[in-house]
Amino acid sequence: MNLGEDFARLFGSYAREFFLGIAGTLLLSVIGTGVGLLLGIFLALGKRLRIDKTDPWYQKTWKIVVKTLSISYSAVIRGTPMMVQAILFKYGCMALGVNWNNVLPGIDVFNGWMVAGLIVITLNTTAYMGEVVLSGLRGVDVGQEEGARSLGLTSTQTFWSIILPQALRNAIPTIGNEWIVNIKDSSVLNVIGVAELYFEAYMAANETYAFMASYLIIAVIYLILTLFSNLVLKVVGVHLEGKKLFRFRHQARAAS
Repeated sequence: MNLGEDFARLFGSYAREFFLGIAGTLLLSVIGTGVGLLLGIFLALGKRLRIDKTDPWYQKTWKIVVKTLSISYSAVIRGTPMMVQAILFKYGCMALGVNWNNVLPGIDVFNGWMVAGLIVITLNTTAYMGEVVLSGLRGVDVGQEEGARSLGLTSTQTFWSIILPQALRNAIPTIGNEWIVNIKDSSVLNVIGVAELYFEAYMAANETYAFMASYLIIAVIYLILTLFSNLVLKVVGVHLEGKKLFRFRHQARAAS
């Protein structure tokens, strides 16, 4: 058959599977990025711990343990491919007697393996988000913390109310890039049976032998998803820049 006939056959018989694959990919990327960012904040805090000579021994001990674990986790996860991590997670679960086939059985896409994939992509993203948040924190002026403390805020209040929001705002472009990377990299989770977009195309291609058409379709879909994501990030960036400009003008008028 020619390529046109293959396209027609795939769109006619496998449209549902492709749409489910898109939904699975978006679910993995959005939840993986969102939860990974949340956990990445705590990972960054662990790597940022200050160990002072004046700290009592028990405080030094737990700080050293937390900081060491945070640094080690980041190094191991960022130093190994997510595909390998997914396979190790799968066989590790099997060794512990956990069978993801028994979680949410009878569901095509959003089954136990999707849950496993969400865990893998979240744990992977956490390591990268930790670095993103840490970089954002380093970009916040030290005077912000000193000013907040002079107003009577505690260190905890200063961090969550003053420092972290500014760090996240500065890091939004990088956070957005991680989201786009997750849209594409979620495809490697097919190795453990996660029914995302690549997995659905692979199954359709094996059943119809329309390999070229199947992979051309998902190449276009991935391109559309990433272009749309870039557009969303640009809109968010313009919105934030507008807010920053409004605050600057308001402060300038108040000063005059």
